[in-house]
Amino acid sequence: MDGIKVMRERDIGSARSHQRIVGIAAQAFCYLFLIFMALVVLFPFYWMINSSLKSLAEYKQSVPTFWPNKVLWSNYAEAFSSASLGRLFLNTAYVGIVSTLLSLVITILSAFAFARLEFRGKDLLFSALLATMMIPGELFTITNYSTVTMLGWRNTYTVLIVPFLVSVFYIYLLRQNFLQIPNELYLAAKVDGTSDFKYLCKVMIPLSLPTLISITILKMMGAWNSYIWPRLVANDEAHRLITNGLRNAFTDTTGDVNYPVQMAAVALVSAPLFLVFVFLRKYIMKGVSRSGIKG
Repeated sequence: MDGIKVMRERDIGSARSHQRIVGIAAQAFCYLFLIFMALVVLFPFYWMINSSLKSLAEYKQSVPTFWPNKVLWSNYAEAFSSASLGRLFLNTAYVGIVSTLLSLVITILSAFAFARLEFRGKDLLFSALLATMMIPGELFTITNYSTVTMLGWRNTYTVLIVPFLVSVFYIYLLRQNFLQIPNELYLAAKVDGTSDFKYLCKVMIPLSLPTLISITILKMMGAWNSYIWPRLVANDEAHRLITNGLRNAFTDTTGDVNYPVQMAAVALVSAPLFLVFVFLRKYIMKGVSRSGIKG
């Protein structure tokens, strides 16, 4: 009996050791895979910085160098001046800030109406709005272009702001967050004589602040990265946004492109978005996770 007991304990110990080894191997493989994918994602950014510090002659070499032979920080100064990045930054910041503020007002009021107010056809209207999310945005380009042309909005800030103030996704996201707030708070506020607008400002907005921060960040990033629509309707010098401004700013009269200076400009443009993601990513994750699936 003692021999059987010893053998059984030995088998149990061997099985535990095997499980531990398998667990360590699986964890090591997982970390190696994550490190590999991180390198894959970060390599384009490294190559952008590497290229921005080279001379044009070194950039055009048949055998690429993984670090410049001579670091040229002057490419960044040249990029800022030759592309008028200051003007492009101001145009993009103006469009992004104004469109974000107006979009937040529309999103908050719409989400509150669908989450708390009772009116005939509310569910049908909300379903119709959600159905529009299945339509690719590119299908609206022709009709939107015809509309803004008819209104005389081309080459103005209005055409860059107004057509994209309403986002069904943001309304849905915030509505789901509003639905998680107990309805008893709303009923108690109504008993105390609190107006809907005051209840929205004093209770619902503070409780939904993470989601509102996420919407703000995503809206600003969308405005910063916008390319096709601004190029189509407002590509003049006074209203050009930063994505379009970098398109042909570094091409000379012969058609040659100064790629290192262009990469320096791209690095300058990408830096704000990179910093926003690094320092505010937890708010994006928190806001999306708190939206839930209720309702």
